[in-house]
Amino acid sequence: MPARLALTALLVRDYDEAIDFYVRKAGFELVEDTDMGGGKRWVVVRPRGSQGGLLLAKAVGDQARAVGDQAGGRVFLFLETDDFAGDHARMSAAGVRFLEEPRHEPYGSVAVFEDLYGTKFDLIQRAPAAAGRP
Repeated sequence: MPARLALTALLVRDYDEAIDFYVRKAGFELVEDTDMGGGKRWVVVRPRGSQGGLLLAKAVGDQARAVGDQAGGRVFLFLETDDFAGDHARMSAAGVRFLEEPRHEPYGSVAVFEDLYGTKFDLIQRAPAAAGRP
């Protein structure tokens, strides 16, 4: 049976500020924002043209300490692009904080950025030889 990962839950402090970052600065699209009652919402954002996305999950209780650090300080998510230079320039101009200058590695062009909470992402354009790897 074929399967695919559709969503990754990402802890956030506030739905609206997270939507603002991902849509206005990172260039994602807002796919769904449904009120679930009791202060909960089903909020999905995704990179334009992508089938997978992020479920923005408002942290409650002890979850709050994990906001921005769901991967223990490592890069957590990988945003793959086919226009690294253009996306890097657009995101930088929109106020996305990159933690390093772009690097050109054997596997592709990459730069680490963080969201408004400190969650680390790689913006990456894989080299043609590396693009066929799973």
